[in-house]
Amino acid sequence: MPLFDLPLPQLRQYRPERHEPSDFDEFWSRTLHETRSHSLDAAFVEADVQLPLVNVYDVTFAGYGGDPISAWFISPKTSRPVGCVVKYLGYRGGRGHPHSHLVWPAAGWAVLVVDTRGQGASATGSHGATADPHGTDGPQAPGMLTKGIASAEGYYYRRVIADAVRAIDVAASHPQVDPARIVTAGHSQGGGLSQAAAALHDGVSAALIDAPFLTQFRRAAEIAATGPYVEIVHYLAAQRDREEHVFATLSYFDGVNFAARGRVPALYSTALMDTVCPPSTVFAAYNHWIGDKDIDVWRWNGHECGEAWQIDNQLRFINEHCG
Repeated sequence: MPLFDLPLPQLRQYRPERHEPSDFDEFWSRTLHETRSHSLDAAFVEADVQLPLVNVYDVTFAGYGGDPISAWFISPKTSRPVGCVVKYLGYRGGRGHPHSHLVWPAAGWAVLVVDTRGQGASATGSHGATADPHGTDGPQAPGMLTKGIASAEGYYYRRVIADAVRAIDVAASHPQVDPARIVTAGHSQGGGLSQAAAALHDGVSAALIDAPFLTQFRRAAEIAATGPYVEIVHYLAAQRDREEHVFATLSYFDGVNFAARGRVPALYSTALMDTVCPPSTVFAAYNHWIGDKDIDVWRWNGHECGEAWQIDNQLRFINEHCG
């Protein structure tokens, strides 16, 4: 893989102009108000798994539209309150098995692993358990990125981001969780959801944002060679008169606009050979984030980014900022 994006010194200074709709804040305030008009209905059912050193609960809660969302809640076996990492998942993946999410409980944190509605039924990802019962109001390219793209109101990621914010309410509702220590986390699609949820929810104390997807859509569509952004290219190759309309819809969901509202400490990461979520799109958000922040740059990696090395850095970061 070549170094295809801007040189690192330019990336560190890359802070593009934001394209934000005038009603961005009103749109999200209304979306979250509508979502929270439904009772949270968070249910924690003890799971029958062979993991005796941790507590494991099969969780359901009401997300956007009151739709049922699945999650795992895994926590250390202790009587004291613990912080909670709300973990969002990569594109196509589902919550999978509880034993895949034990790093945070081993470090003394609870973790809430949130399913992504309509995903988790692909051979390239772990399995999920959450449907998206909402249809679409027009054609879409294969995949999720152009589902409902005819309007911000009906766009797929409106529901997904609302679910992500609602999951923070779920974490705070558990009696074992210290609500003053809730951290959002995720890689790729999960990183984009971590970024958005941390900006929209005032109960977050820090954010871990790895190679965030859903960020600077236009540039990503222009230079990403692989991955979901190519779905936008395929859509516009067929719907040739829809370019401005598509990017107007996407501006309500652009991570750069969420980052400009991000006030909590954030640890980002990017990889210079990432052709799925190009590093310039990550730096675009990072350089607009207004809270305390740091970024780990993996020079010789692609979309896998830092993997286990990044988890080491994240553990240090949240222990420093959240105790």
